[in-house]
Amino acid sequence: MRRNLVIAIGASLALAPFHLAVAQEPAPPPALAPATASPADYAAAVDSLAGKLETAYVEPAYGKQYAAMLRANKAAYAQITDPAVLAKRLTDDLRAVHPDNHLRVAPGGPEGGPGAGPRRMRIGPGPGPGGGPRPPAIEDPKWLADGVAYIKFNMFDGSPETLATLDTFMKEHVDAKAIIFDARTHRGGGPAEMNVILPYLYAQPTRLVGMDMAQSVVDARGDPTREDPNMRPVSAPKGVHRREHWVTPNAETRLRDAKVFYLTSTRTGSAAEHLALAFKRTHRATLVGEHTGGANHFGGFESLGAGLAAFIPVGRTFDPDTDWDWEGVGIQPDVAVPAEQALDKALELAKG
Repeated sequence: MRRNLVIAIGASLALAPFHLAVAQEPAPPPALAPATASPADYAAAVDSLAGKLETAYVEPAYGKQYAAMLRANKAAYAQITDPAVLAKRLTDDLRAVHPDNHLRVAPGGPEGGPGAGPRRMRIGPGPGPGGGPRPPAIEDPKWLADGVAYIKFNMFDGSPETLATLDTFMKEHVDAKAIIFDARTHRGGGPAEMNVILPYLYAQPTRLVGMDMAQSVVDARGDPTREDPNMRPVSAPKGVHRREHWVTPNAETRLRDAKVFYLTSTRTGSAAEHLALAFKRTHRATLVGEHTGGANHFGGFESLGAGLAAFIPVGRTFDPDTDWDWEGVGIQPDVAVPAEQALDKALELAKG
């Protein structure tokens, strides 16, 4: 059974099972008015944040450093009476210990202290653009030119409809000499779509990328990838749960020698970057466009009490050869052009 990457995040990391997906996370819930929180409430919220980072942050050594800094400064934080001011101070101080653009504290959270009940949140790369209707997950599947197939991705939502549409696209274009996957507006999602596409494109079983999660989170809620045969368990450092994403070829062989182009922009994020790294690391596609958005770490918001919530990164995707991940820097294209020129350039290369 396919599992979406959604995490039930609550005050205790042992409360509920979760499911894994890589998409943009929601905004934190509405904040309390500043007058409802006391210095003791703020001190308790800082303690709560320290505990969560110490036990659930994706890189355990940095999680411990964050926690030590917070506890050392708890008395000073408790004297700040405005949740927005305190949230910014906490965020700045955490990032000074170790930069992580997804780790942040924000005004938000239900009433009650750190023992408040769980909130169900979607795992995601951090704050993203909001408002307005979302475009469909997949758009414009077609023959772009003689022998050149094209499809645009806006999101990997993992729905049965999206997966069926994508599989139909691959089957209807098995005679393509080149395929252009347009991920310039791809904002994230899960791995299910990749598991449809990639078996058509590889001739041998191939290791794609590595994925880490905090072991404490997996122990508390279970392994969200355990039912996916493409996610293989491997050994990992203490405190880390590690899988490798692999592709196994299917019986259809006609696309194995097709040229593949993957269009990127600074808006290409999260699961779209997972696929970008997989293509680039295995030399199976040419990346054309701009560097990607740098949205690597995934996690979710947790209530801290005192009108505060924190986005806690609990996982990351990385190059298994080098341990490198693209958090905050993005993935560089093979052919660098402005995003608006990427399709024309890929079509030129496909015909060449």
